[in-house]
Amino acid sequence: MSIGYDVTGTGPPVLLLHGFPETRLMWRELVPVLADHHTVVTADLPGYGESTVAPGRSSKRAMAAELADLMAGLGFSEFAVAGHDRGARVAYRMALDLPDRVRALAVLDVVPAAAAWQRADARLALSFWPWSLLAQPAPLPEAMLAGAADAVVADALSQWGSPASVFPDDVRAAYAEQLRANPAGICEEYRAGAGVDREHDEADLAAGRRIVCPVLVLWSKGSGLDTWYADDGGPIGIWRAWCDSVEGEAVAGGHFFPEVHPEETARRLLAFFPTR
Repeated sequence: MSIGYDVTGTGPPVLLLHGFPETRLMWRELVPVLADHHTVVTADLPGYGESTVAPGRSSKRAMAAELADLMAGLGFSEFAVAGHDRGARVAYRMALDLPDRVRALAVLDVVPAAAAWQRADARLALSFWPWSLLAQPAPLPEAMLAGAADAVVADALSQWGSPASVFPDDVRAAYAEQLRANPAGICEEYRAGAGVDREHDEADLAAGRRIVCPVLVLWSKGSGLDTWYADDGGPIGIWRAWCDSVEGEAVAGGHFFPEVHPEETARRLLAFFPTR
């Protein structure tokens, strides 16, 4: 397999991981702010963008190991990692499985997969339709992604609380093209999210394994994450069951707030990431 990635800047290393339906292109306006203080690595998740994925390697555990190997190959034995959406799931799995490698973790607009599935109801099924739709057996989801890529991107970018005007035509086109190019890898990742990833999370929780590095949680204000989990203390309350040290807040901009407000997101990350 191969990983598509870019390296920018100098200083303590930071790995940035994208979500669905995006690629590493999502960090385009955030990277220049971080790169004044950090060596920033942006990578396409295995099965997305310019990254390939081997059969049976679509779990977040496998992806985390592949991306940690990428960082080691670049000379970074330790690093901070931030992930948005699907990338955040790879990022927190990396912190759980490789605690000696991850110095700090930022998770953007997610709660742990096991926690989300345990609380799943009609709201999640209707709002976050990729969770169940793309996890269906092949070949239906693959055919839908490849055959209606533009419509999938348009719906995702407009339905999850972010202003659609933020995404220029060339960015939309790039996201749609990767759906057409990588439907099998993307659907396998979602199938893992509904199956083996959930099993890994539940096993870790039962065994008392926790994320030991500092954790920053940011989520979209007014979204499902912001309102559905009030009885659990919100996203912070859920993450406390998994983390030794966690902080965070709700932020404006909808699900895609790193693209809607890249400089503000970068400033929050700069204030959190290790400086040496």
